[in-house]
Amino acid sequence: METTLIQIQNMYSSFGRGERKLADWLLQHPSELIGLSISELAAACGCGDATVIRFSKKLGLSGYQALKVNIARELGGSFIGNTATTESDSALELYQKHCSDIILTLERTRNRLSGNTLEAVAGALLKARTISVFGLGCSASIALDATHKLVRLGLSACAYSDSHMQMIIASHLTAEDVVLAISHSGSSVDIVNSLAEAKKNGATTICITGYAKSPAGKYSDYCLLTNAEETKHSILAMTSRIAQLTIIDTLYIYLVLHGDDKIRNAINSTEEALETKKF
Repeated sequence: METTLIQIQNMYSSFGRGERKLADWLLQHPSELIGLSISELAAACGCGDATVIRFSKKLGLSGYQALKVNIARELGGSFIGNTATTESDSALELYQKHCSDIILTLERTRNRLSGNTLEAVAGALLKARTISVFGLGCSASIALDATHKLVRLGLSACAYSDSHMQMIIASHLTAEDVVLAISHSGSSVDIVNSLAEAKKNGATTICITGYAKSPAGKYSDYCLLTNAEETKHSILAMTSRIAQLTIIDTLYIYLVLHGDDKIRNAINSTEEALETKKF
């Protein structure tokens, strides 16, 4: 069966100028593709996002994500995060390697995060009439965790992991509302569309992502940036989830420490109500 890279070589003469730039880059740097958002790849090749999508579809693929998956699969190998793994690794050795990847991700994220942006986001959350938290796929559980913490503080937050509901909610938001979206790639079509709709209606838009130069970043007033070099040959979000959760925990702690009496009263009320849930 013809691989994607061989298909690119065979179809090279049929590509337009922008598509040839993409083809040249992919043939020279295939292993670097998995770490790039669609906007970053386009910038690296000197073309637009639309060219990347058109190029992917010309190869018979549904879009950029499918292109990444195919090339990653074809390159083969077993790399989890930044640490090479082998079938001979014991369960404990795999755990230790994964811990090393998590520590590296948290260190890189700490160096990338903006303190001013964190505080601005915390302020927006405190003042919001409602907080809609959007996440799909692996990010859905992160959105639920964020909502759990915000609600404990007495804030009006709700998580949405259905793309239709996200768009419906976004269409009814105002300048008094906030959207917090979680997307490691920043390229989830439904997340981007919901952010665009919310921003159009005046809501404050926030995204926790690994890529500032991504479609989601274009529609976000604030980007909280993680730095997780997810698998070289897999797209499953692993260490990025830990970085996202750590950012959410940080916002929660900041709000507890800097919130007003209303926040503190809400925490006390929450703890008292939950006492009946434990023996």
